[in-house]
Amino acid sequence: MFFYSAARQAVWLYYLSLMQNQLKQLYGNIDIYLFDQLLKGTYDNCTRILDAGCGGGRNLVYFLRNSFEVYGIDPNADAVAAVKELSQKISPNNSADNFKQASAENLPFEGTFFDLVISSAVLHFAHNEPHFDNMLRSMWRVLKPGGYFFARLASDIGIEKLVKPLGNNRYLLPDGSERYLVNEETLLKYTSELGGYLHEPIKTTNVQNLRCMTTWCLQKK
Repeated sequence: MFFYSAARQAVWLYYLSLMQNQLKQLYGNIDIYLFDQLLKGTYDNCTRILDAGCGGGRNLVYFLRNSFEVYGIDPNADAVAAVKELSQKISPNNSADNFKQASAENLPFEGTFFDLVISSAVLHFAHNEPHFDNMLRSMWRVLKPGGYFFARLASDIGIEKLVKPLGNNRYLLPDGSERYLVNEETLLKYTSELGGYLHEPIKTTNVQNLRCMTTWCLQKK
């Protein structure tokens, strides 16, 4: 009986490992909350995608594998080179010219161009309120009516008494990092001002009171 159970466990672990490898191939090292939106089919009717602050493309594997028209910007030249290489490997028909070295506050694209704009761990690097506002409105400008905006950013939601103000809406977090932080009031204010609506409630993950990351999912009216 022991050997039978051990054999069954070994087979189960083998198939689990196989499934994990397949998921990684299909989705890459994707943000789990963006993955959640893909599983829900939120972006099924989107065709043209922008990752504003794409890094090496960790959130773009699924879109490249499934024939979306994928664009990305990043201020880091090495990141842009890496995402171009990733795109060429996975989706050779996706133009390398779609990836550019640029900042989120100065996007080199015409207005109402994208069906989905992704902003993952970008907005909390704002220097101050005007910088945050410029980044956000720049990303909103290039989004089509009916398009989706997915943002993950640091907030003080749940750790309001644990963060230390440094000025300009920047704070020292318990984990030792410095971030521009938002709260629910700020996100709801921008949702209204931009002419969008929450297609999902604002969700915040508290990482053992060291930092909080908030998911902000909007659709443009």
